[in-house]
Amino acid sequence: MTIENNEIIAIDGWGESPGAPEVVRFLEGPQRRMAELARALRIFSDFVRGFRALHFIGPCVTVFGSARFTEIHPYYRLARMAGAELAKAGFTVMTGGGPGIMEAANRGAKDVGGRSIGCNIVLPQEQKPNPYLDEWITFRYFFVRKVMLVKYSYAFIALPGGFGTLDEIFETATLIQTAKIREFPLVLMGKEFWQPLLEFMSERLVKARTIDAVDLERIIVTDSAEEAVQAITEVAKRKFHLTYGSRMKRRWIFGERAPT
Repeated sequence: MTIENNEIIAIDGWGESPGAPEVVRFLEGPQRRMAELARALRIFSDFVRGFRALHFIGPCVTVFGSARFTEIHPYYRLARMAGAELAKAGFTVMTGGGPGIMEAANRGAKDVGGRSIGCNIVLPQEQKPNPYLDEWITFRYFFVRKVMLVKYSYAFIALPGGFGTLDEIFETATLIQTAKIREFPLVLMGKEFWQPLLEFMSERLVKARTIDAVDLERIIVTDSAEEAVQAITEVAKRKFHLTYGSRMKRRWIFGERAPT
């Protein structure tokens, strides 16, 4: 990858080595029944670990974006502002837990004393949790991780990114479109970056009637962290009656202990 002004992180060998052997094997089609049962239990374990770790994180907003932007990049700075504004509004900031945009959003939350959570993933090139996390959990399966990033959030902010970010945006948009999640704000930050994609959806998808115009209208597009968080807060209070009350209590009977 070409680096310009040290603004992009070069990830040598990205995608050249295979993924985690367990996940690669899982995607290779039917296997022995006992092997499939054992794998189903491991998937279940991944879910349970996520439920236990994230049950007490409070009102949360998930921020998506590329792992490849350094702290001098404008999108990093925009994500950091968004994280700070979310934290000041009383939200826990959740990300994929890695570098780049994820780090920036978590860092912004920590800048103002907010709470910062990461859902990390095992990758061929090890993704280390960024240093601005209060808590994090590392998942084996991408689909489990994506469920956790959606399950605990009142809204979603996406900054510029690659395949992973697009996957997260469109999966979230599909859940909203099909009413699996209702009126959850989806905010795209970085107007210039997203404009060609928005034009494609308007000129191709809407005109071909593969989506309705209202599906596109649900997406909020802005360059302002304040505007993004204001829109999220209004929906959270109006639709979900969010009041920022006391957090749920941990129960010793379930082995739930306060973080050290």
